[in-house]
Amino acid sequence: MIGKLLLTLAVLLGAYGVLRVRWRANRIESGAMPGPDRPHGSDSSWQTMRLAASLLIAIMAVGSALYLAQGWFEDQEVVQVQVINANTGRITLYESRRGSVEGRQFQTLDGRTIRLADVERMILLPAEPELDPSREPAR
Repeated sequence: MIGKLLLTLAVLLGAYGVLRVRWRANRIESGAMPGPDRPHGSDSSWQTMRLAASLLIAIMAVGSALYLAQGWFEDQEVVQVQVINANTGRITLYESRRGSVEGRQFQTLDGRTIRLADVERMILLPAEPELDPSREPAR
């Protein structure tokens, strides 16, 4: 996930660098040299463009932060894990955090690591407060 953010940042910086080189080349070709006698008419358009770019970057940063926070909160959600043995039909109940369920193994709230056998199936359900006596029941 961080790799995607870094790639996006690298693309943005690369595009900014290319545009900056083109803008400087256009200034030199048109004879507009930086100095005190430069006309100030285009300064407001540059300021507007910079403000728009800054706002866009800020919106992207806030959106990325919200997306990452949402993923973290989702991973911290407590879920009920039902492990069903297909041969016997026996159901075993566990509680785990959604982020610690990976493939055919998960870690329970009390720290045990459970690995499922080939004949077992896993079902994730919303947590029920009566399974864990240490948690406060919802009112």
